[in-house]
Amino acid sequence: MAISYPLDFPTNVTRTLNQISFRARNIVGISESSFSLEQEVQETMAEAIAFEASLPPLSKNDGEEYVGWLLSLTGTRGTFLLGDIANPQPRGTWAGQSPLVVGASQTGKILNIDGLAAGATGKVGDWFGLGTGATSHLHKLVLPFTANGSGQASLDFWPRLRGIPADNAPLVLSAPKCVWRLDSNDTMWTIDVAMTYGLKFSGMEAL
Repeated sequence: MAISYPLDFPTNVTRTLNQISFRARNIVGISESSFSLEQEVQETMAEAIAFEASLPPLSKNDGEEYVGWLLSLTGTRGTFLLGDIANPQPRGTWAGQSPLVVGASQTGKILNIDGLAAGATGKVGDWFGLGTGATSHLHKLVLPFTANGSGQASLDFWPRLRGIPADNAPLVLSAPKCVWRLDSNDTMWTIDVAMTYGLKFSGMEAL
Protein backbone atom coordinates (compact mmCIF):
# COMPACT_ATOMS: atom_id res chain seq x y z
CA MET A 1 0.00 0.00 0.00
CA ALA A 2 1.48 3.35 -1.03
CA ILE A 3 2.16 5.96 1.64
CA SER A 4 -0.10 9.01 1.36
CA TYR A 5 0.88 12.28 3.00
CA PRO A 6 0.12 13.94 5.32
CA LEU A 7 0.32 11.06 7.78
CA ASP A 8 -1.77 10.94 10.91
CA PHE A 9 0.11 10.77 14.19
CA PRO A 10 0.31 7.13 15.40
CA THR A 11 -2.83 6.08 17.27
CA ASN A 12 -2.21 2.34 17.55
CA VAL A 13 0.21 2.81 20.48
CA THR A 14 -0.25 3.04 24.23
CA ARG A 15 1.98 6.08 24.80
CA THR A 16 1.73 9.56 23.33
CA LEU A 17 3.98 12.61 23.49
CA ASN A 18 5.72 13.31 26.77
CA GLN A 19 6.48 16.96 25.91
CA ILE A 20 6.17 19.37 23.03
CA SER A 21 7.80 22.79 22.76
CA PHE A 22 6.54 25.29 20.21
CA ARG A 23 8.68 28.00 18.66
CA ALA A 24 7.31 31.05 16.84
CA ARG A 25 9.57 32.08 13.95
CA ASN A 26 9.44 35.65 12.66
CA ILE A 27 11.72 37.21 10.06
CA VAL A 28 12.14 40.90 10.97
CA GLY A 29 14.94 43.08 9.64
CA ILE A 30 16.40 45.82 11.82
CA SER A 31 19.14 48.34 11.13
CA GLU A 32 20.69 50.84 13.53
CA SER A 33 22.36 54.15 12.76
CA SER A 34 25.99 54.29 13.84
CA PHE A 35 25.59 57.98 14.69
CA SER A 36 22.16 58.37 16.34
CA LEU A 37 21.41 54.74 17.29
CA GLU A 38 17.98 55.24 15.73
CA GLN A 39 16.50 52.00 14.49
CA GLU A 40 14.64 51.13 11.34
CA VAL A 41 12.51 48.00 11.49
CA GLN A 42 11.23 46.13 8.46
CA GLU A 43 8.61 43.44 9.05
CA THR A 44 8.38 40.69 6.46
CA MET A 45 5.54 38.29 5.76
CA ALA A 46 7.68 35.33 6.85
CA GLU A 47 6.14 33.70 9.93
CA ALA A 48 6.00 30.04 10.85
CA ILE A 49 5.58 27.63 13.75
CA ALA A 50 8.20 25.06 14.66
CA PHE A 51 8.26 22.46 17.43
CA GLU A 52 10.40 19.97 19.32
CA ALA A 53 8.80 16.87 20.82
CA SER A 54 9.86 13.97 22.99
CA LEU A 55 8.21 10.68 23.82
CA PRO A 56 8.25 8.96 27.21
CA PRO A 57 10.25 5.75 27.61
CA LEU A 58 8.63 3.27 25.22
CA SER A 59 8.23 -0.47 25.14
CA LYS A 60 9.71 -2.32 22.20
CA ASN A 61 6.31 -2.62 20.51
CA ASP A 62 5.44 1.09 20.83
CA GLY A 63 8.99 2.13 20.04
CA GLU A 64 9.08 0.22 16.78
CA GLU A 65 5.72 1.69 15.75
CA TYR A 66 7.07 5.21 16.21
CA VAL A 67 10.36 4.41 14.49
CA GLY A 68 8.50 3.02 11.50
CA TRP A 69 6.26 6.09 11.37
CA LEU A 70 9.23 8.46 11.46
CA LEU A 71 11.10 6.49 8.79
CA SER A 72 8.03 6.54 6.53
CA LEU A 73 8.33 10.34 6.38
CA THR A 74 11.69 9.97 4.57
CA GLY A 75 13.27 12.92 6.37
CA THR A 76 11.95 16.26 5.23
CA ARG A 77 10.07 14.81 2.25
CA GLY A 78 6.84 13.66 3.90
CA THR A 79 4.33 15.61 5.98
CA PHE A 80 2.19 14.75 8.98
CA LEU A 81 -0.63 16.16 11.12
CA LEU A 82 -0.26 17.11 14.78
CA GLY A 83 -1.89 19.56 17.19
CA ASP A 84 -1.20 21.00 20.63
CA ILE A 85 -1.74 18.07 23.00
CA ALA A 86 -2.03 20.41 26.00
CA ASN A 87 -4.66 22.69 24.46
CA PRO A 88 -7.06 20.68 22.29
CA GLN A 89 -9.97 23.02 23.07
CA PRO A 90 -10.24 26.84 23.31
CA ARG A 91 -10.49 28.40 26.76
CA GLY A 92 -13.05 30.94 25.55
CA THR A 93 -16.81 30.28 25.42
CA TRP A 94 -16.65 29.86 21.64
CA ALA A 95 -15.48 26.30 22.34
CA GLY A 96 -17.93 23.81 20.87
CA GLN A 97 -19.42 26.32 18.43
CA SER A 98 -19.16 26.30 14.63
CA PRO A 99 -17.75 29.62 13.39
CA LEU A 100 -17.44 30.37 9.69
CA VAL A 101 -15.35 32.80 7.68
CA VAL A 102 -17.58 35.72 6.65
CA GLY A 103 -16.52 37.43 3.44
CA ALA A 104 -14.04 36.43 0.76
CA SER A 105 -10.61 37.90 -0.11
CA GLN A 106 -9.36 38.08 3.49
CA THR A 107 -5.60 38.02 4.06
CA GLY A 108 -3.11 38.88 6.80
CA LYS A 109 -3.60 38.43 10.54
CA ILE A 110 -7.18 39.59 11.05
CA LEU A 111 -10.15 37.39 10.12
CA ASN A 112 -13.86 38.23 10.23
CA ILE A 113 -16.11 35.36 11.24
CA ASP A 114 -19.74 34.66 12.07
CA GLY A 115 -21.79 31.68 13.22
CA LEU A 116 -21.10 32.29 16.92
CA ALA A 117 -23.57 32.71 19.75
CA ALA A 118 -24.12 36.33 20.71
CA GLY A 119 -21.54 37.32 23.32
CA ALA A 120 -19.30 34.29 22.71
CA THR A 121 -15.72 34.98 23.75
CA GLY A 122 -12.30 33.94 22.59
CA LYS A 123 -9.30 34.16 24.90
CA VAL A 124 -5.70 35.04 24.16
CA GLY A 125 -3.85 31.84 23.30
CA ASP A 126 -6.85 29.97 21.88
CA TRP A 127 -5.92 27.92 18.83
CA PHE A 128 -8.11 27.60 15.77
CA GLY A 129 -7.51 25.72 12.56
CA LEU A 130 -8.25 26.40 8.93
CA GLY A 131 -8.17 23.90 6.09
CA THR A 132 -8.19 20.11 6.03
CA GLY A 133 -5.58 17.45 5.31
CA ALA A 134 -2.59 18.89 3.48
CA THR A 135 -3.99 22.44 3.84
CA SER A 136 -4.42 22.29 7.65
CA HIS A 137 -2.83 25.16 9.54
CA LEU A 138 -2.93 26.45 13.10
CA HIS A 139 -3.46 30.04 14.23
CA LYS A 140 -3.32 31.43 17.78
CA LEU A 141 -5.31 34.37 19.11
CA VAL A 142 -3.18 37.28 20.29
CA LEU A 143 -6.13 39.43 21.38
CA PRO A 144 -9.41 38.42 23.06
CA PHE A 145 -12.74 38.97 21.34
CA THR A 146 -16.45 39.06 22.13
CA ALA A 147 -18.97 38.26 19.41
CA ASN A 148 -21.61 40.89 18.71
CA GLY A 149 -25.35 40.31 18.88
CA SER A 150 -25.30 38.80 15.39
CA GLY A 151 -22.60 36.26 16.33
CA GLN A 152 -19.89 38.07 14.39
CA ALA A 153 -16.34 38.74 15.56
CA SER A 154 -12.97 39.88 14.28
CA LEU A 155 -10.01 37.67 15.19
CA ASP A 156 -6.46 38.95 15.72
CA PHE A 157 -4.04 36.04 15.51
CA TRP A 158 -0.58 34.71 14.61
CA PRO A 159 0.73 33.50 12.19
CA ARG A 160 -0.86 35.15 9.18
CA LEU A 161 -3.28 33.32 6.91
CA ARG A 162 -1.67 30.73 4.64
CA GLY A 163 -4.07 31.41 1.81
CA ILE A 164 -7.34 33.19 1.13
CA PRO A 165 -10.13 31.27 2.89
CA ALA A 166 -13.44 31.04 1.09
CA ASP A 167 -16.55 32.70 2.39
CA ASN A 168 -18.27 30.30 4.83
CA ALA A 169 -15.13 28.18 5.25
CA PRO A 170 -15.33 26.48 8.67
CA LEU A 171 -12.90 27.13 11.51
CA VAL A 172 -11.71 24.06 13.43
CA LEU A 173 -11.89 24.58 17.20
CA SER A 174 -11.85 21.01 18.53
CA ALA A 175 -8.34 19.48 18.40
CA PRO A 176 -7.16 21.59 15.44
CA LYS A 177 -4.06 20.32 13.68
CA CYS A 178 -1.29 21.66 11.50
CA VAL A 179 0.55 19.98 8.66
CA TRP A 180 4.26 19.65 9.48
CA ARG A 181 7.45 18.22 8.08
CA LEU A 182 10.55 17.08 9.95
CA ASP A 183 13.31 19.71 10.03
CA SER A 184 16.09 17.18 9.50
CA ASN A 185 16.77 14.31 7.16
CA ASP A 186 18.34 12.35 10.02
CA THR A 187 16.16 10.10 12.20
CA MET A 188 17.61 8.81 15.47
CA TRP A 189 16.31 6.58 18.25
CA THR A 190 17.90 4.92 21.27
CA ILE A 191 17.46 1.45 22.77
CA ASP A 192 18.86 0.66 26.21
CA VAL A 193 19.76 -2.66 27.85
CA ALA A 194 16.19 -3.03 29.16
CA MET A 195 14.88 -2.74 25.57
CA THR A 196 13.37 0.66 26.37
CA TYR A 197 13.16 3.02 23.41
CA GLY A 198 13.76 6.77 23.45
CA LEU A 199 12.74 9.14 20.67
CA LYS A 200 12.88 12.86 20.05
CA PHE A 201 12.00 14.69 16.85
CA SER A 202 11.36 18.22 15.68
CA GLY A 203 9.46 19.76 12.85
CA MET A 204 8.46 22.92 11.04
CA GLU A 205 5.19 24.08 9.56
CA ALA A 206 4.86 22.79 6.01
CA LEU A 207 4.42 25.82 3.80
